[in-house]
Amino acid sequence: MKTIRIRKFTVLCFALILTLPWLFYVVAHFLVTSTFTFRIDDTQLEQIEAAVSMIEENVDMWTVPSWQEQLREQVEGSQLDVSIWSGAGQLVFHTGTERERAFLRTEQLSILEEGEVLGRVVISQTDSRTMQIIAAFVGLLTAFMLVGVLLRKYILKPLESMSKGSRQIAEGDLDIQLPTSRIVEISEVHEGFNVMVKGLKDSFQKQMELEDERRFMIAALAHDLRTPLFALRGYLDGLESGIADTEEKRARYLAVCKEKSAQLDQLVEELFAFSKSEYHDEKLNKKELDFNQLLQRVINSVVLQAQNKSISFDLSHLEEACFVKGDAHLLERALNNLLDNAVRYSPMYGKIVVTCEKDNDNLIFKIQDTGEGFTSEDLARVFEPLYRGEASRNRATGGTGLGLAIARRILRQHGGDLVAANHESGGAIITGWLPFNN
Repeated sequence: MKTIRIRKFTVLCFALILTLPWLFYVVAHFLVTSTFTFRIDDTQLEQIEAAVSMIEENVDMWTVPSWQEQLREQVEGSQLDVSIWSGAGQLVFHTGTERERAFLRTEQLSILEEGEVLGRVVISQTDSRTMQIIAAFVGLLTAFMLVGVLLRKYILKPLESMSKGSRQIAEGDLDIQLPTSRIVEISEVHEGFNVMVKGLKDSFQKQMELEDERRFMIAALAHDLRTPLFALRGYLDGLESGIADTEEKRARYLAVCKEKSAQLDQLVEELFAFSKSEYHDEKLNKKELDFNQLLQRVINSVVLQAQNKSISFDLSHLEEACFVKGDAHLLERALNNLLDNAVRYSPMYGKIVVTCEKDNDNLIFKIQDTGEGFTSEDLARVFEPLYRGEASRNRATGGTGLGLAIARRILRQHGGDLVAANHESGGAIITGWLPFNN
């Protein structure tokens, strides 16, 4: 849609107001006079003077038909209506033309001889000025009407709609439709309104998603806290009431209580780490470190857990001299979460492949397991806090649901990122990258 600046639009409106009355004036003048000349030319003046002179010099010929015919021919060229009245008030001569003109300018001449009135001559000439003035006034009204219609269509109506839309937005209704305008400034405001409405919709949508996430986190936390607490209270009640009446039972009850308290401690620790990772402005203790050594240290921390399931590690794809700058403690936590997750979801006699390579300015590492991999829903939500694939949230099949979320936030704090996918040969694969210079 072609647009126009409001300044130019205003100038055009003024030009229309000034031009249209003049156009009506000219057209009216032409319709009346059949000419675009706005003054009486010399020839017409000479014709008028000749006709008047002929009448004055031939008083005794007024009633002669041949002379009247001659006079009639004389005045036809000058577009005059001539009437001659005798001294007694009788009509002697009249051109008899019926001119289709609304307004005439009339002049009367008295013919005198020695103080005696011999007759009167009435000369009527077309006066187009009145018609022109009326036509110009009509043109002015028309111009004002056209300008009013244009102002209403391109300025007032869009502004009224925007005013109504702003009230709807204030009331929370974001489903508004604003009319477009050819005025550039109003069109820009229209685009601004659309951007604002889209931003508000996105903000409300994000707020709803955050609210849903908050409810989910509260429900998940309540479930994860309630399960070990319920078991812990049950075994403590058993100890208190004397159900564990042998040393063997008491030892087993105490072992379960220690296990549940350890689960609670782990959950609280991971929640603290997760909340701490939200502060992106937290100062990182960055130092140059060997990423391969960091990986090996983390693998050593989970190797016992892996041996219990006869899981092997394939480290043949680690590129040498993979040095990066980062916070060793945080990166170790992130890798520990990833490897712990891989060991947890790998089956008996499974295999975990760890690779590390350089790609331009980034270090890329991958952790692949031989488990069942991610479902489509898991891939969409795997990095959500407290999300776990199984609906039961059983501790035997999964952790707290914070490990991957914490790992991703740590890598993003270092200028990198983390993505999840399924390997074509089966199992899940977590790919992360870190910049060398960050």
